Amino acid sequence: MSQRPFKILGIQQIAIGGPSKEKLKTLWVDMLGLEVTGNFVSERENVDEDICAMGSGPFKVEVDLMQPLDPEKKPAVHTTPLNHVGLWVDDLPKAVEWLGANGVRFAPGGIRRGAAGYDITFLHPKGNDEFPIGGEGVLVELVQAPPEVVEAFARIAS
Repeated sequence: MSQRPFKILGIQQIAIGGPSKEKLKTLWVDMLGLEVTGNFVSERENVDEDICAMGSGPFKVEVDLMQPLDPEKKPAVHTTPLNHVGLWVDDLPKAVEWLGANGVRFAPGGIRRGAAGYDITFLHPKGNDEFPIGGEGVLVELVQAPPEVVEAFARIAS
Protein backbone atom coordinates (compact mmCIF):
# COMPACT_ATOMS: atom_id res chain seq x y z
CA MET A 1 0.00 0.00 0.00
CA SER A 2 1.43 3.38 -1.00
CA GLN A 3 1.65 6.31 1.38
CA ARG A 4 -1.64 8.15 1.89
CA PRO A 5 -1.57 11.34 -0.27
CA PHE A 6 -4.19 13.22 1.77
CA LYS A 7 -5.12 14.03 5.38
CA ILE A 8 -8.41 13.78 7.23
CA LEU A 9 -8.47 17.06 9.15
CA GLY A 10 -11.48 16.80 11.44
CA ILE A 11 -15.24 16.46 11.61
CA GLN A 12 -17.10 18.67 9.16
CA GLN A 13 -20.61 17.47 10.02
CA ILE A 14 -22.90 14.90 11.50
CA ALA A 15 -26.30 14.24 9.97
CA ILE A 16 -29.15 13.00 12.11
CA GLY A 17 -32.37 11.70 10.62
CA GLY A 18 -35.82 11.26 12.06
CA PRO A 19 -39.47 11.27 11.04
CA SER A 20 -39.75 14.91 12.24
CA LYS A 21 -36.98 17.48 12.20
CA GLU A 22 -39.07 19.55 14.62
CA LYS A 23 -38.52 16.92 17.31
CA LEU A 24 -34.81 16.87 16.48
CA LYS A 25 -34.70 20.68 16.77
CA THR A 26 -36.21 20.50 20.27
CA LEU A 27 -33.01 18.81 21.46
CA TRP A 28 -30.33 20.28 19.19
CA VAL A 29 -31.59 23.88 18.92
CA ASP A 30 -33.87 24.53 21.90
CA MET A 31 -31.99 22.48 24.52
CA LEU A 32 -28.36 22.41 23.27
CA GLY A 33 -28.35 25.87 21.69
CA LEU A 34 -27.19 25.15 18.13
CA GLU A 35 -28.03 27.83 15.59
CA VAL A 36 -30.06 27.04 12.45
CA THR A 37 -27.96 28.49 9.62
CA GLY A 38 -29.85 27.20 6.58
CA ASN A 39 -32.25 24.73 5.02
CA PHE A 40 -31.76 22.26 2.18
CA VAL A 41 -34.57 20.46 0.36
CA SER A 42 -33.96 17.87 -2.36
CA GLU A 43 -36.60 15.70 -4.04
CA ARG A 44 -33.84 13.50 -5.52
CA GLU A 45 -32.33 12.91 -2.08
CA ASN A 46 -35.81 12.74 -0.42
CA VAL A 47 -34.73 15.16 2.28
CA ASP A 48 -35.80 18.32 4.06
CA GLU A 49 -32.97 19.30 6.38
CA ASP A 50 -32.19 22.15 8.68
CA ILE A 51 -28.49 22.94 8.73
CA CYS A 52 -27.32 23.86 12.23
CA ALA A 53 -23.90 24.84 13.53
CA MET A 54 -21.75 24.66 16.64
CA GLY A 55 -18.39 26.31 17.03
CA SER A 56 -17.10 28.96 14.66
CA GLY A 57 -14.68 29.72 11.88
CA PRO A 58 -12.70 26.83 10.47
CA PHE A 59 -13.63 24.67 13.48
CA LYS A 60 -17.39 25.05 13.01
CA VAL A 61 -19.16 21.68 12.91
CA GLU A 62 -22.38 21.35 10.95
CA VAL A 63 -25.23 19.30 12.42
CA ASP A 64 -27.87 18.45 9.81
CA LEU A 65 -31.33 17.62 11.15
CA MET A 66 -33.08 15.62 8.43
CA GLN A 67 -36.55 14.33 7.74
CA PRO A 68 -37.80 12.60 4.57
CA LEU A 69 -40.03 14.46 2.13
CA ASP A 70 -41.86 11.14 1.68
CA PRO A 71 -41.35 8.48 4.38
CA GLU A 72 -42.23 5.74 1.86
CA LYS A 73 -39.47 6.66 -0.64
CA LYS A 74 -35.72 6.05 -0.78
CA PRO A 75 -33.30 7.20 0.38
CA ALA A 76 -34.90 6.82 3.79
CA VAL A 77 -32.98 9.54 5.63
CA HIS A 78 -34.96 8.88 8.81
CA THR A 79 -34.40 5.13 9.23
CA THR A 80 -30.83 5.44 10.47
CA PRO A 81 -30.84 8.05 13.24
CA LEU A 82 -27.14 8.78 12.78
CA ASN A 83 -27.38 9.15 9.01
CA HIS A 84 -23.76 9.97 8.26
CA VAL A 85 -20.56 11.54 9.51
CA GLY A 86 -18.77 14.09 7.32
CA LEU A 87 -14.99 14.45 7.50
CA TRP A 88 -12.91 17.35 6.21
CA VAL A 89 -10.23 16.16 3.77
CA ASP A 90 -7.42 18.32 2.41
CA ASP A 91 -7.44 16.84 -1.14
CA LEU A 92 -10.68 15.11 -2.10
CA PRO A 93 -9.68 13.92 -5.61
CA LYS A 94 -6.45 12.36 -4.29
CA ALA A 95 -8.37 10.76 -1.42
CA VAL A 96 -10.92 9.22 -3.80
CA GLU A 97 -8.22 7.92 -6.13
CA TRP A 98 -6.09 6.42 -3.34
CA LEU A 99 -8.97 4.97 -1.32
CA GLY A 100 -10.56 3.38 -4.39
CA ALA A 101 -7.22 1.89 -5.45
CA ASN A 102 -6.90 0.40 -1.96
CA GLY A 103 -10.29 -1.33 -1.86
CA VAL A 104 -12.64 1.28 -0.43
CA ARG A 105 -16.17 1.19 -1.87
CA PHE A 106 -17.84 4.49 -2.73
CA ALA A 107 -21.58 5.13 -2.89
CA PRO A 108 -22.95 6.09 -6.33
CA GLY A 109 -22.76 9.73 -7.36
CA GLY A 110 -19.04 10.46 -7.42
CA ILE A 111 -17.63 13.83 -6.38
CA ARG A 112 -20.31 16.50 -6.48
CA ARG A 113 -21.35 19.75 -4.81
CA GLY A 114 -22.97 19.16 -1.40
CA ALA A 115 -25.71 21.05 0.43
CA ALA A 116 -23.18 23.30 2.21
CA GLY A 117 -21.47 24.23 -1.08
CA TYR A 118 -18.36 22.04 -0.74
CA ASP A 119 -17.34 19.17 -3.02
CA ILE A 120 -18.29 15.85 -1.42
CA THR A 121 -18.45 12.11 -1.96
CA PHE A 122 -19.66 9.24 0.18
CA LEU A 123 -18.00 6.00 1.28
CA HIS A 124 -20.51 3.16 1.04
CA PRO A 125 -21.69 1.74 4.36
CA LYS A 126 -20.91 -1.81 3.16
CA GLY A 127 -18.02 -3.32 1.25
CA ASN A 128 -18.51 -5.84 -1.57
CA ASP A 129 -16.38 -8.39 -3.44
CA GLU A 130 -14.70 -5.80 -5.67
CA PHE A 131 -14.27 -3.13 -2.97
CA PRO A 132 -14.21 -4.94 0.39
CA ILE A 133 -13.74 -1.90 2.64
CA GLY A 134 -16.89 0.02 3.59
CA GLY A 135 -18.18 1.97 6.56
CA GLU A 136 -19.29 -1.17 8.44
CA GLY A 137 -22.85 0.14 8.53
CA VAL A 138 -22.00 3.85 8.70
CA LEU A 139 -22.24 6.17 5.70
CA VAL A 140 -19.13 8.39 5.68
CA GLU A 141 -19.00 11.66 3.73
CA LEU A 142 -15.67 13.10 2.62
CA VAL A 143 -15.81 16.88 2.28
CA GLN A 144 -13.22 19.00 0.46
CA ALA A 145 -11.95 21.47 3.05
CA PRO A 146 -11.60 25.08 1.84
CA PRO A 147 -8.13 26.65 2.12
CA GLU A 148 -8.87 28.44 5.41
CA VAL A 149 -9.84 25.14 7.08
CA VAL A 150 -6.76 23.34 5.72
CA GLU A 151 -4.55 26.21 7.02
CA ALA A 152 -6.25 26.31 10.44
CA PHE A 153 -5.80 22.58 11.00
CA ALA A 154 -2.17 22.82 9.84
CA ARG A 155 -1.55 25.57 12.46
CA ILE A 156 -2.90 23.48 15.33
CA ALA A 157 -1.06 20.35 14.17
CA SER A 158 2.35 22.03 14.20
